[in-house]
Amino acid sequence: MKSTVLKENSFIHLKKHGLLYLLFAIVLAVVFYRIQLSPNQKTGLDQERPEVGHPAPDFTLRNLQGNLEGLTDHKDKVIILNFWATWCAPCRKEMPELSALQETLGGADLTVLTVATGPNPPAKIAEFFEQIGVSNLPAHRDPRQTLARAMNVLGLPITSILDRNGAEVARLLGDANWHSESALAILQAVIAQEP
Repeated sequence: MKSTVLKENSFIHLKKHGLLYLLFAIVLAVVFYRIQLSPNQKTGLDQERPEVGHPAPDFTLRNLQGNLEGLTDHKDKVIILNFWATWCAPCRKEMPELSALQETLGGADLTVLTVATGPNPPAKIAEFFEQIGVSNLPAHRDPRQTLARAMNVLGLPITSILDRNGAEVARLLGDANWHSESALAILQAVIAQEP
């Protein structure tokens, strides 16, 4: 008898709240779908997420001096676009390599742009660069991760190589020796390509 009453109560409960459970499941599915945007869907920059071989989104970010700088400011250059954070240990290891790369190849044909993504206060960014002895790289801020999301940055550091047309030609997750002979040879080959 007790078992029958429990089954009836469970059925009534499910019948009564089933629509609520179904609605909750639909909301969860929609939220999950919005979080997991496919690479070709629109982002907060109202542009498609880049894929290798496709143009990177045009962006404008503030540097530590408060000036705006963007992709169009480096037109016709190969851009090494590095996403990092002050708390990231591999970023600390990689940044001197990027500095050496800028020293060697930086100029009319190539530039290294660093983007501190997430909550990285300007004072902490300046302290980070001072501690590792890097003074030749521009530090840009992406505090709301707008560019990082638009570029589909998952994990740090991530470095994208953009050709002279602003198309992403390669991407590397993790730190790298950007001043090695092989890295310099690859980048010189990218520089040598016709725009």
